[in-house]
Amino acid sequence: MEAIASAKYLRGSAQKARLVVDMIRGKRVGEALAILQFTNKRAADSIEKCLRSAIANATEKAERQNVAVDPDDLFVKTCYVDMGPTKHRRRVRPAPQGRAYREQRHFCHVTVMVSTDGQAEEATPAKGKGKNVKAAKEASPKGAAAKASKGGAKKAAGGDAAAAEKKATTKRASKKAAPAAEPKTEESATQE
Repeated sequence: MEAIASAKYLRGSAQKARLVVDMIRGKRVGEALAILQFTNKRAADSIEKCLRSAIANATEKAERQNVAVDPDDLFVKTCYVDMGPTKHRRRVRPAPQGRAYREQRHFCHVTVMVSTDGQAEEATPAKGKGKNVKAAKEASPKGAAAKASKGGAKKAAGGDAAAAEKKATTKRASKKAAPAAEPKTEESATQE
């Protein structure tokens, strides 16, 4: 069950409203309402109204289809903010020394979709999930064998050979650099 609500011509720029909308995307409806209620941004009140409208639309749609929907089961599936018009909204602000600064009054359109399909956890991927899966594959015996067959034998063996080779090359480089930096003698100082 999905329901959508949109609020058009809200005062404020779309960029500032997106900061608020990003906080509630993928959250459960109760949690999103709590976030919006205690957010100290001007756009939060209008976005909260739009979210409550989407919840009401979902319950009404469920009643029409004779389906029982608990508002606590809803989550914010998608929400986005579009730019509204700024044409014919240019204003003049007084400035020092008789000047006038022009400013634009911005509008934005907010769209919120709530849904019961799936889980709220699926809407927002878990942080670091891909890294854990990759580490688990490498830790398994099949993963190590596959890595060795792809040419990563040094890494699959533990990387000890690669580390020893790297240390040896740095020692060689430091030995070559040492004779070149001999202290100056009195004879070389007089020639200069």
